[in-house]
Amino acid sequence: MRIRRTMAALVVALTALLAGAATAAPSTAATGAPYCGITWGSGGKAAGKLSSAPLGAVRTGRHDCYDRVVFEFNGKVTGYAVGYGETYTEGEGQALSPYTAGGALLRVSLRAPAYDDRHAATVPYRVGDHAANVLRYRTLRDVVFGGSFEGYTTFAVGVRARLPFRVFVLAGPGTHSRIVLDVAHQWQQ
Repeated sequence: MRIRRTMAALVVALTALLAGAATAAPSTAATGAPYCGITWGSGGKAAGKLSSAPLGAVRTGRHDCYDRVVFEFNGKVTGYAVGYGETYTEGEGQALSPYTAGGALLRVSLRAPAYDDRHAATVPYRVGDHAANVLRYRTLRDVVFGGSFEGYTTFAVGVRARLPFRVFVLAGPGTHSRIVLDVAHQWQQ
């Protein structure tokens, strides 16, 4: 009987300790200063509508506070959906995680094709191809082409860990437009 009471008291104390730690962790993290002023978060982001302007190029860049992937289109494009999770090839439904380096995977769905009006490819990638060399990048680990089907184009972007990111659209150059994905190097200072 005495052992049972002692065990019950230990369970109650341990539960209270764990509950206190769980509530303390977010408040401690929330008091840190934003890294480089970044307040983006890691939740999914989506905007815009379907476009027929084809993808023309994929580029990456390193910056002081984040790594960048730029998707450039031959025309006006505004539609995308980006979020953490498994990425599947367009039209086939094959998982890209076995082929994509990184501790976390951003699934990038661009609401525009990677082919022209005659269905000829407008980028040199095949499904599963690595679209960028991200050697020596602080956050980016891989950019893998997931295909283009029925006007949607998919990429798996491998990153070091689940980190804050932002997505936005830029007009130009000329009649082109760009969808830009920035992934922060860390959460908070």
